[in-house]
Amino acid sequence: MLDSCKLKTACNLPFIYNKKINTAGTSNADVPLADPGMYQLDITLRRGQSLAARDRGGTSDPYVKFKIGRKEVFRSKIIHKNLNPVWEEKACILVDHLREPLYIKVFDYDFGLQDDFMGSAFLDLTQLELNRPTDVTLTLKDPHYPDHDLGIILLSVVLTPKEGESRDVTMLMRKSWKRSSKELSENEVIGSYFSVKSFFWRTCGRPVLPVLGFCRAELQSPYCQNTQFQTQSLRLSDLHRKSHLWRGIVSITLIEGRDLKAMDSNGLSDPYVKFRLGHQKYKSKIMPKTLNPQWREQFDFHLYEERGGIIDITAWDKDAGKRDDFIGRCQVDLSALSREQTHKLELQLEEGEGHLVLLVTLTASATVSISDLSVNSLEDQKEREEILKRYGPLRVFHNLKDVGFLQVKVIRAEGLMAADVTGKSDPFCVVELNNDRLLTHTVYKNLNPEWNKVFTFNIKDIHSVLEVTVYDEDRDRSADFLGKVAIPLLSIQNGEQKAYVLKNKQLTGPTKGVIYLEIDVIFNAVKASLRTLIPKEQKYIEEENRLSKQLLLRNFIRMKRCVMVLVNAAYYVNSCFDWDSPPRSLAAFVLFLFVVWNFELYMIPLVLLLLLTWNYFLIISGKDNRQRDTVMEDMLEDEEEEDDKDDKDSEKKGFINKIYAIQEVCVSVQNILDEVASFGERIKNTFNWTVPFLSWLAIVALCVFTVILYFIPLRYIVLVWGINKFTKKLRSPYAIDNNELLDFLSRVPSDVQVVQYQELKPDPSHSPYKRKKNNLG
Repeated sequence: MLDSCKLKTACNLPFIYNKKINTAGTSNADVPLADPGMYQLDITLRRGQSLAARDRGGTSDPYVKFKIGRKEVFRSKIIHKNLNPVWEEKACILVDHLREPLYIKVFDYDFGLQDDFMGSAFLDLTQLELNRPTDVTLTLKDPHYPDHDLGIILLSVVLTPKEGESRDVTMLMRKSWKRSSKELSENEVIGSYFSVKSFFWRTCGRPVLPVLGFCRAELQSPYCQNTQFQTQSLRLSDLHRKSHLWRGIVSITLIEGRDLKAMDSNGLSDPYVKFRLGHQKYKSKIMPKTLNPQWREQFDFHLYEERGGIIDITAWDKDAGKRDDFIGRCQVDLSALSREQTHKLELQLEEGEGHLVLLVTLTASATVSISDLSVNSLEDQKEREEILKRYGPLRVFHNLKDVGFLQVKVIRAEGLMAADVTGKSDPFCVVELNNDRLLTHTVYKNLNPEWNKVFTFNIKDIHSVLEVTVYDEDRDRSADFLGKVAIPLLSIQNGEQKAYVLKNKQLTGPTKGVIYLEIDVIFNAVKASLRTLIPKEQKYIEEENRLSKQLLLRNFIRMKRCVMVLVNAAYYVNSCFDWDSPPRSLAAFVLFLFVVWNFELYMIPLVLLLLLTWNYFLIISGKDNRQRDTVMEDMLEDEEEEDDKDDKDSEKKGFINKIYAIQEVCVSVQNILDEVASFGERIKNTFNWTVPFLSWLAIVALCVFTVILYFIPLRYIVLVWGINKFTKKLRSPYAIDNNELLDFLSRVPSDVQVVQYQELKPDPSHSPYKRKKNNLG
């Protein structure tokens, strides 16, 4: 039976919502508003009808936000070019009380511009029946134009009291630093049985333990023990003290597109593809001027749900200086695919033209877990032997993607920055390795927190960097940044508890506090070497690069320094020709005659090998000619200051959106300068033994090349190379193209990364109290 419920007016937003009423239900109108109990609000966002058109084509790209008490608690996916969108998305929200209505706001997504408002409504929670599903129809209104018809939104809601009950909830970690490198996004909620979203869940200012996937966590009612509110934090239940956090890995290879829609005036397009699975997002490279692009790119997703999930895929046409054009969309239902098998999919693009060709593989879960210090993989002798055997020399060619094992003990921090007005902080830790992100619990009102948690990760690339970031939890605002450290895996000393000085966001200088970590790395050197010659794992889509005067200047100076090396070398050679120094010119002339008369091709790698060896002996003899790059450090510190200034200015002005085309061109120039400068710096750092593992790998490769060129005629080498290139597509039609030399250099840090990864020496006076070091390892 459909009845009309009470009208409730707020902010001049009158509307009526209809709901199905069961007379046997318990009305919530009898519940006193002062009741401090918790409620669980389960919402299914069904669809929209007759929404407002905000784009020039007479359509919109709508998405929906739910807000309670000015705080965003849910955001739906975007439905492109549709005024009657169907979402069918579910969310689970915990509500402290029923005074605050649920606000529903609809926006039209505009790429690179401010999203257009499409209307809003609100739902009076006091009018909902407890424990009864209710269908709700909301009429959208604009407070500035109350007479305009903006369409309707259809929901299904269930309100359930949760006071005094223990709740088992599946928690998913929020990819909150995607929107801004400055702070974490607002707190949002999701339940275990709903589709995967990227949310932190915080209850009454206290985050539950950020266990990802299907790990169960126990949460006591926040009103059961008020006296323990400040010190109470979520702990893993005894039955799940060590749990895997996601169920598997989904590997997607984007092969090609066929007969895509022409979006440009020349009859072609510049297509690229976006992938989304929950909070995980990837973006392919742009293929210019083609309707049949060949991408050959691979992306890996974490699979949290046992039954699979839906991967949303959208194709776009890149337009410089204006909004990108939508080409089409499609989906992959993972629940319909068998595991441990590669599936070739040819997907028809909906709302557009053409096909996308993909390879999709579902594999078992990686070794990623959170546990207490008492549950330690490497201290269990049997488990340690299994790990050592797994990465031993006899398992070189077994699962080449599984390179090694990483265990991180996050023990404690001392002397943290006070982020609250009380002079305290509520710190928690985020531990990241590539796209794997795990969190500790929060320790309240403490500048010297102890977490005592153990995190384990699978290592796919030994050249990855472990990042540990400390944040201050804030109930009413986004989390505040307290400090960060970045530790290359190859620089880790196993089993040693170290105090790492926390750095600022740009990793260029110290901030207040230190964090105590104990890290162990076990890996197979042969697998690690082979993985060095294939492309690096891409990270989730991050915030777009913005225009920065200091960053542009820094990249220009870096590129200038690389170019000046070549210019100075040319001047040196020219001075030999001009006989500016007769002894030097004479020696150069004799060397020139000797080399040209006796030159063989194998001498090229041999000279590079001798250069590497010469620098190695200089370093071990104490005659290290590498100098600390203070100029780079100064530039990075200046950039940090400008970034802070830009953050404040952008809040007031937002002028970059007005000159979007100019910004995009400048950002492209900025990025090109960075790539060219980084390329030169990585070559230099290879020969400077900045990363000894890579320098030794280069020596092995150069020795092999020298022997091959010495014993095998060049024509045979070129013949083998040509045959391999011509037959590669026939032998492996879907192989990903790569350049082994460029993949190797991508693992060598640039000068900027060298500065960021430098370990700062702790100040002996940092600790507020003397503390005897406990042997936890």
